Amino acid sequence: MADEAKTVNKIQTYGKKKHAIAVVTCQTGRGMIRVNGIPLANVMPEGLRIKLQEPLMLAGKKAFNKLDFRIRVRGGGHTSQVFAIRQALAKAVVSYHQKFVDEPTKQAIKDAYMAHDRTL
Repeated sequence: MADEAKTVNKIQTYGKKKHAIAVVTCQTGRGMIRVNGIPLANVMPEGLRIKLQEPLMLAGKKAFNKLDFRIRVRGGGHTSQVFAIRQALAKAVVSYHQKFVDEPTKQAIKDAYMAHDRTL
């Protein structure tokens, strides 16, 4: 049947803030990011959407364009959920690059996150 079975590189990480817990599944794909089944561009509240996009902007498009992210978040309020998602997203990118890409790329992304905000 499928002689050329593709191996899917997959990482699962989590982020926590107060009572909010976000779980991110990161795998090779086409650059899709969904939060509880909703595209990242439609996540509410709109004012905190910029905070969700910080890990994307800091690491650059090159780190994200071939990765799919499925994010599940529960508990806490809107702000806590956004900060939990943000932390989990950053951890997923660093873990993916460490395991499947290379160490210098991972270290460059991690240094960019740490220089901006230590909670990432």
